[in-house]
Amino acid sequence: MAKYIYQSENWTDFTWKSEEINLLFGEVRNLQGKVNGQMNALGFSMKEEASLTTLTLDVIKSSEIEGEILNYNQVRSSIARRLGMDVAGLVSSDRNVEGVVEMMLDATQNFQQPLTEERLFGWHSCLFPTGWSGMYKIEVGQYRTGEMQVVSGPIGKEKIHFEAPGPKMVKAEMNVFLNWINNEKNELDPVLKTAIAHFWFIIIHPFDDGNGRIARAISDLLLARSDKSSERFYSMSNQILVDKKNYYEVLQKVQYSDGDITEWLKWFLYCLKNALLETELSLQKILNKAHFWKIHENTSFNERQRFIINKLLYDFEGKLKTSKWAKMTKCSTDTALRDIKDLIEKGVLKQESEGGRSTNYELVSF
Repeated sequence: MAKYIYQSENWTDFTWKSEEINLLFGEVRNLQGKVNGQMNALGFSMKEEASLTTLTLDVIKSSEIEGEILNYNQVRSSIARRLGMDVAGLVSSDRNVEGVVEMMLDATQNFQQPLTEERLFGWHSCLFPTGWSGMYKIEVGQYRTGEMQVVSGPIGKEKIHFEAPGPKMVKAEMNVFLNWINNEKNELDPVLKTAIAHFWFIIIHPFDDGNGRIARAISDLLLARSDKSSERFYSMSNQILVDKKNYYEVLQKVQYSDGDITEWLKWFLYCLKNALLETELSLQKILNKAHFWKIHENTSFNERQRFIINKLLYDFEGKLKTSKWAKMTKCSTDTALRDIKDLIEKGVLKQESEGGRSTNYELVSF
């Protein structure tokens, strides 16, 4: 038996056991329709905010999978600027942030455009604008000309997880892959096509570095095709990061298969289902936020109060204390306390019932 899947003849004639994925596949397609329906029922500004939040999350989490931590505000600002969104508090972004954002937006906003070699080379150049990956100079904007192994462990005791096809095979393999991606005639469901494309690209591993991020960008492009929309409301990369250990384990296991990729499809669909369920939760937060501001459309708040209230309604972490308010809004603790007392009088905040040594505050139910 061949060592790796690509060493088999006609290795891309993938097979799977439909009975093992049909139920999960049906759930995913159902959830997709439900989420897109709910999002499309939102007003323009809320829909725009949901899409901006998802795209920001996607860029950050896809980089985090590779161990690179990007600044949230820089990513959000870069996306908002490029999409012409009128968003408060924009900051300037580093070159590496701009590059990742450019790739992701090209994938999602221009999803109907064919995926070509030239476009992939452009994405790769966006990811590595300096021609370096960390301390290593790499081949940028072209397929790799060297061997590719995925290894871990200390020097001298490395463990080889995967050895990609030799460099002489890469161009021919990628030509077959890109023809398949752009062929709209094949009868395959677009969600299954996304899962297969992700696996197929990872197996070829055509670049010196950045293969994981580009595979996830291809997934986003194909999911946008399946939704027939450039607006993104769920993040696959975020879920892959949550289940990163299994992501690598399943990839490693299925790379030795004889062409049966059932296990990979199951994992991918499970991950997509969780991404969609997560979006339902964030949708509820967006709706709550809209409802709050509708109730309080005639209440006067200062900028600091608006900022904290929006955080509490969507993504506040930990407990709200006077000192935390002061730090987050860059004001004195006296000013923070005045802001808080004003909100208590307006029936927006209340003291947490638990008490304890320090006083915490929370939103009043509405």
